[in-house]
Amino acid sequence: MTRRPLSGRLRAWHLVAGTALLAVLAAGSLFVGVSDLTPAGLLAGRPEEVRTLVESRLPRLLAILLAGTAMSVAGLVMMHLTGNRFVSPSTAGTTESATFGVLVATLFAGGEAVIVKMVTAVAFALLGTFFFMAILRRLTFRDMILVPLAGIMFGGVVGAATTFVAYRADLLQSLGAWTAGDFSGVLRGRYELLWIAGAVTVLGYLYADRFTVAGLGRGFAVNLGVRYDRVVNTGLVLAAAITAVVVVTVGEVPFVSLIVPNLVTLALGDNLRHALPATALTGALFVLLCDIAGRIIRFPYEIPVSTVLGVVGAAAFLALLLGGGKRMGLR
Repeated sequence: MTRRPLSGRLRAWHLVAGTALLAVLAAGSLFVGVSDLTPAGLLAGRPEEVRTLVESRLPRLLAILLAGTAMSVAGLVMMHLTGNRFVSPSTAGTTESATFGVLVATLFAGGEAVIVKMVTAVAFALLGTFFFMAILRRLTFRDMILVPLAGIMFGGVVGAATTFVAYRADLLQSLGAWTAGDFSGVLRGRYELLWIAGAVTVLGYLYADRFTVAGLGRGFAVNLGVRYDRVVNTGLVLAAAITAVVVVTVGEVPFVSLIVPNLVTLALGDNLRHALPATALTGALFVLLCDIAGRIIRFPYEIPVSTVLGVVGAAAFLALLLGGGKRMGLR
């Protein structure tokens, strides 16, 4: 899976420039929306505009940054651990399993706190991810495309079961709301679970070197004294937990975990400690740009971010295949 980077090691000014761009876009996004909110109004201390900022715009911005950062890092970790550039939470059944968990929690513990729903989603996401890994270990022919194809088929089966159960329980409308990633309903008090995803992302950085070695294969990792199974299981648990938290809080956020890690590693190479900060930054930028686009394309109406990500992500994925297919091992 190792490949030579296009532009050498990550330099400090790359991160500084990216962070500055993210800060400018983040500040601008605070003033995009139907409710009146202007810099002049904030400086004047108008109560309505201060309330809009604190209750809605700032929580929404934080949710976008946390979700984009966490999902891109989860995709990078899964890509390394499976040794396949097309394996991510959305192509390994993890997202669909987490959604199934949310449905089960709603059926049997609908009156409980959100944390119960999140724990159930994490448990189902873990079961789905490890079941996919069990399938992966049984594949004798590990073609680059065959592996994610098996994951997509597994996710399709889980998704079909979820839809059937939701139909029988008359929860199809709720299921549609969970599967469509949307930040328009994010308010203060309804996004704080995403800080858990942020904390798990930091844990991923602490394990970056071990994930990098594990990505080189079991034999290589064992020879270097790395406990391969423990490291792989840790990475999968982190990825599943991040995915479940994001699904419970804002819904499914497609393509981020697939597109961003591949773009970054094409440019920077496969050293996880070098690629991880850039991946987190690019993921946050990607989701923020798509959310801003969704808010201004049909203003004052809003297009869900999952729709914008689906269109942009599909185009970016095709461009990635056509332009970087050789470097990704496809030809």
